[in-house]
Amino acid sequence: MSGHVRVAIVGGGPAGLGAAAALAGRVGGPVLVLERESAPGGVPRHSAHSGYGIRDLHRILSGPSYAERLAARAVAAGAVVETEAMVTGWAGDRALEVTSPRGRRTVTADAVVLATGARERPRPARMVPGDRPAGVYTTGQLQQLVHLHHRPVGHRAVVVGAELVSWSAVHTLREAGCRTVLLTTEHLRPELRLPLRPVRTRTRVAAIHGHGRVSTVELQDLRTGRREVVECDTVVLTGDWIPDHELARLAGLELDPATRGPRVDTALRTSRPGVFAAGNLLHPVDTADVAALDGHHVAAAVLSWLDGSPDVAAGLALVVEPPLLWAAPQLIRPGGPPPARGRLLLWTAEHRRLPRVTAVQDGRRIGSVRPPWPAAPGRVFRVPYSLVRGADPGGGPVHLSLS
Repeated sequence: MSGHVRVAIVGGGPAGLGAAAALAGRVGGPVLVLERESAPGGVPRHSAHSGYGIRDLHRILSGPSYAERLAARAVAAGAVVETEAMVTGWAGDRALEVTSPRGRRTVTADAVVLATGARERPRPARMVPGDRPAGVYTTGQLQQLVHLHHRPVGHRAVVVGAELVSWSAVHTLREAGCRTVLLTTEHLRPELRLPLRPVRTRTRVAAIHGHGRVSTVELQDLRTGRREVVECDTVVLTGDWIPDHELARLAGLELDPATRGPRVDTALRTSRPGVFAAGNLLHPVDTADVAALDGHHVAAAVLSWLDGSPDVAAGLALVVEPPLLWAAPQLIRPGGPPPARGRLLLWTAEHRRLPRVTAVQDGRRIGSVRPPWPAAPGRVFRVPYSLVRGADPGGGPVHLSLS
């Protein structure tokens, strides 16, 4: 599909497919999803374990089944899903430069939804020293190698990280016949307890060694400085996410310096009229079903824009105090729509077993909540939007602190 569409959605993962299913048939024109991979579905497509679809579909599915179901829902609603289509830049306010095996073209749209997701930092970006042998992967690279290309990996693996995605890597390694001998994390404790898996906390990878193939990993205890060498032939670098924000940057969207994703309000409007953002592009990284619900949530703002609303992201800024690292969305509108699922999303650098979050505006406490779940590094920490409902629309920024 070329020329002009009513809505163009960049990214065919859960957020993009969720937005397509919510918008197609309601906007009076074509809804086009542009996906750079050979099939839609995003990360779940090559994540074969179960646990997908709980929040949005209210059932437990494997990753590939979940991806297929989201894509089928978008197409059944009337969306056009084009694969192997890379959006390489902008040709105007809401005009996209698209390159595919079918050639190059420009697609213009009345509204654009960016749902490009996030990626794990590869080894060069993490600046891990040592040799440069084969056998070093991110979780995504590992899953594609095993589940999509059915290629073998090694026999003994060290997984760097101890969070949800690390467990996904352990599962994939097991499917490939590779034993995980150790998980490491720089944090004080793992995000979740992995059965029968040794986890080394407060430990960093000091070097990777091997000629041709990984042979050892050198670990350093951050408390004592002591180093230890572990024999392995595979290293999986998990977590340490960064948004795929290149298109957002090229568009000149205002970015949040902490999340590195577009700065949005509770309706998921960006700083550019008619351009919206959803999913893990905004706050790496959350679960696939939450990203899909983000896609459904953004539909209301897109429909409002298409009906003539001139709104862009605006409102009171949310400012976080240490050990909090970021909040999403970054802008709130007292009296306006709540965020997706009525929750603010926070990210912390420290564990809090019984956390309390307090909101202060202009020196006045406007709210305080104690969620019944812990706050932990490597995991999105959700708090009710009621925390900030008492904000004064004419006041200053709202400061959030964790105690």
